[in-house]
Amino acid sequence: MNTDATDVRERVLAKCQEVFASWRSLTVDDVDFDDPKGFSSFTMGVRPRPSGNPVEPPAVLYRQLAGKENAILDFDTERSTFLLLGEHHVAAHCYHYDDTCRIETFYTGRTLTADDVRDPDIQRRVADQLFRLHQLQPSGLPQPSFFELLHDKWGPMARRVLGDASGSFPADEQALCADLREIYSDDTLAKVRRCLPDRPTVFCHNDTYHGNVMLLDTGEIKLLDFEFSCRNHIAFDFANLFAETVMEHGLADPPHFRIADPRFDDADLAHLIGCYLANSTLGQADRLAETNRLVAETRRCLMLSDYMYAMAGLPLALEPIQKLRFLPYSHQRFHKFLRTWDAEFG
Repeated sequence: MNTDATDVRERVLAKCQEVFASWRSLTVDDVDFDDPKGFSSFTMGVRPRPSGNPVEPPAVLYRQLAGKENAILDFDTERSTFLLLGEHHVAAHCYHYDDTCRIETFYTGRTLTADDVRDPDIQRRVADQLFRLHQLQPSGLPQPSFFELLHDKWGPMARRVLGDASGSFPADEQALCADLREIYSDDTLAKVRRCLPDRPTVFCHNDTYHGNVMLLDTGEIKLLDFEFSCRNHIAFDFANLFAETVMEHGLADPPHFRIADPRFDDADLAHLIGCYLANSTLGQADRLAETNRLVAETRRCLMLSDYMYAMAGLPLALEPIQKLRFLPYSHQRFHKFLRTWDAEFG
């Protein structure tokens, strides 16, 4: 084990020992640590090994926090929102939350795969969780909706990556930078606004792709990673569940991935939305009408998923340790948005 890894484990254990009295006699050698996922902000499963003196809790998820430039909410609002989600069993129960880390319940299970997303029973369980999420009204949320905040907060980051930092990329990616600069323009924002449903916004997750949905060993579905959560249109949460299922990896030619044709159809959208509306008080006729309306809105919001993930990928292009080439990823995503938008509105 290298020195940096040892230091991280010792620091994580020390924090857990501050929070959990029964952990205080443990040493690093008494604990199993998962490899951290992430970079300056990372998560790590922490599990004391079985011994004669059982500890409580028997495992936790440690989440190292770092000031994220792309954060949608300020720290205090994000903290109070996450705690509210935990109280309503939408997010993990939180044992500890300060400005450096969060310690949560450890879930035993796995995140969904792209194939799982088309499973009708999994769709039903995801729909139930989304319905519960959308009923919550966290205090302190900004009044602007997600896409207004995204443009204001992520636009300057995109401008910096595609402008000042573009010289740090290989020549082929520098050409992509020039082609991507339209992404933060007012014209693009106007196109985004035209896709938005004509309905009130509510509290939404905004990043519901399958990697942020966990299937527990108990069969329960839990949502993960609420850092982009704020006011938005519910159809966007439906769209994002399917958005990354179009990714095809492992190709021979660079960049070794592509955005393929969708593996889902309106029947999948209608089933998810129908399960969601089964939680409502709508009568059968009204529910069918609302399902049809939401399917159409979700189809349009799939364009917004491409736009959002294109924007989100740009700051990650500056991380040389990333395995995915994020500039080509953002380029493919954004141009898919433009092509689909032209087909719909052009």
